[in-house]
Amino acid sequence: MGVKLAIIGYGYWGKNLVRNFNNLENCTVKYVCEREEKSAKKCSNLYPGIKVVSEYEEVLSDPEIDAVVIATSINTHYDLSKKALENDKHVLVEKPMTDSFEKAKELKRMADKLSKVLMVDHTFLYTGAVSYLKKKIDEGEYGQINYIDSTRVNLGLFQQDLNVLWDLAPHDISICFYLMNALPLTVQATGISHTENNIENIAYLTLKYDNDTIVHFNCSWVSPVKIRQMLIGGSKKMVVFNDMEPTEKIKIYDTGFRVRSDQEKDEFTADYRVGDIFVPKVGTTEALSAMAQDFIAAIVEGKEPDSNADIGMQVVRILDAAEKSLKNNGQEIAL
Repeated sequence: MGVKLAIIGYGYWGKNLVRNFNNLENCTVKYVCEREEKSAKKCSNLYPGIKVVSEYEEVLSDPEIDAVVIATSINTHYDLSKKALENDKHVLVEKPMTDSFEKAKELKRMADKLSKVLMVDHTFLYTGAVSYLKKKIDEGEYGQINYIDSTRVNLGLFQQDLNVLWDLAPHDISICFYLMNALPLTVQATGISHTENNIENIAYLTLKYDNDTIVHFNCSWVSPVKIRQMLIGGSKKMVVFNDMEPTEKIKIYDTGFRVRSDQEKDEFTADYRVGDIFVPKVGTTEALSAMAQDFIAAIVEGKEPDSNADIGMQVVRILDAAEKSLKNNGQEIAL
């Protein structure tokens, strides 16, 4: 019944996708494609009603399959997504969408031409906290956003084929693009590798916008503690979004400043305002379930998903520019 789909990859994230899509009433997971024997067996034991196969071609050749969900390594995203689109399937692909901006642009062009849904699993866009922030920013409650300062650090896991920005920054880049609905003018990144493979395990990324907004990301695989925190500085109010908090994920500070200038003395002074702190109640529905429902709704109802192909493409665009900046000693890259 409903949308019939196949999930490609039953690894760390793939198993979560299978669980969530399998729980939806308006879709059926017909296949899981997994080549690793141990993982394939686990899937078969947990979901006897799902056909577990090792070859992607078996999925593509089945005319009953409406969509594929791709949860494999980043270097496979482009080829697997392209083949799915060419075989008349809708596509949901894990973040980041591809490993280069040119590939992301090509996939979006294909999807548009073929009238297929192409969506990227930026799960954080479906959290109650980010949905709340989006609503309040759109309503102008925090005023002009002057800065966003994001920290996403932990100990491990070192990746073999991509640096820490490609691994961790997509979460926060997608959140910032979703909240502000704007691209930066410039991208600048610095980082360092402490391993022989020269893959950066610590990196700092700065985005500058045309309205004097600055966004900064701190990403690391070598932190003694796990931090998932974003500070948002508005001209009216400021926000702390701490994803590690079990319940009070958002705290809104009625705090700000006002500059007074004395033209005769050619100087200025700042008046500071420190007001109340408000902790809103935000939704606690599993974000991955909401994301899965959004993908199915995009196919069935033709609605534009929140985590659409444009967001996925622009995230890769920023990552691509960050990679160029890293390799050129922190040079500022214009978009």
